[in-house]
Amino acid sequence: MAEQAAAPPFPSPHSEEAKNVMKILMFGRGTIAMLYGWALEKAGNQVDFYVRPGRAAQYGPEVDLRIQDGRAGGRKGVTVSETWPITMREELDAGHGYDLIVLSVNHDQLDAAVTFLSTRVGDATVLVFNNVWSEPADAVSALPSAQVVWGFPGAGGGVAGSALRGGLLKPVFLGHCGDSNRTDRYRQVRDLFRHAGFRVSEQRDFRSWLWFHFIMDAGLLAPAAKSGSFSKSIESRADVKESVLLIREMVPLLKAKGGTPRLGAAAFSYVPAGLLGRLLQKFLRPENIYGSIMTQAEETGHLGREAMFLYTRDVLADARRLGVPLPRLTALES
Repeated sequence: MAEQAAAPPFPSPHSEEAKNVMKILMFGRGTIAMLYGWALEKAGNQVDFYVRPGRAAQYGPEVDLRIQDGRAGGRKGVTVSETWPITMREELDAGHGYDLIVLSVNHDQLDAAVTFLSTRVGDATVLVFNNVWSEPADAVSALPSAQVVWGFPGAGGGVAGSALRGGLLKPVFLGHCGDSNRTDRYRQVRDLFRHAGFRVSEQRDFRSWLWFHFIMDAGLLAPAAKSGSFSKSIESRADVKESVLLIREMVPLLKAKGGTPRLGAAAFSYVPAGLLGRLLQKFLRPENIYGSIMTQAEETGHLGREAMFLYTRDVLADARRLGVPLPRLTALES
């Protein structure tokens, strides 16, 4: 049975506001796919999950969902606990009839996922909904460019068997690379999230935004990978200050890649590292929803040392290619 403190603030699927009902395929059954699949289904959309052949029987037809829903309930969100039946499919061809495919994978899995979808996308819009460190247009060049919409989730946690743990934040980030935000497809995706109770934060230069987010992740995760625990690292003032200094060190790499540093990069470049570190600590403590999300990701095994080091590896590879020195990050490489 569901135990929910308050109803999230999205309109009834039968109301006049909820006109953007879609047939949606979530690519995979990962944390982000399931969190947003749940939210979008609750808003009245049809949601299915594509999984590899044989996985549907392995996973089972229900999800044990215990999450924090940040669309309501302030900084802690609303606790949701329910058994959620889902629909999975193991085959996909170009005649599938979906309006939207949500593609959210680890950044190192994006190439393989795009290649798979390139012959199966049909007429669907593809929402690329994850970290990207390569040139965005190159990363999805196998897909029809007019059908691609760019976004980034405000959510996280982990999946262990049939158990989904984590949380959803109220903001969802959308933007454009080229002309991707000037299409009806973009507007349909934006309205879809708004009708589901999310606040859409639109970024004008999404390419730079994605790259800055990536170096933030690299800066936060590198000290945690060294200590072996994100939870322990965020409690250490020295580690959090080191994270700020690592991000500051990586801002010139963002410029060298062709990105444009904006307000966030300026804050990490000029605000004293100790002060900014204390603010980060407060934001990432487990009693807040974002800190809780990170804790759940770690406890379910989705934020292990190997996953943390992926960011360091990829940032350093580009830094060496472009001749940008990153001595602090290089010192953590081993």
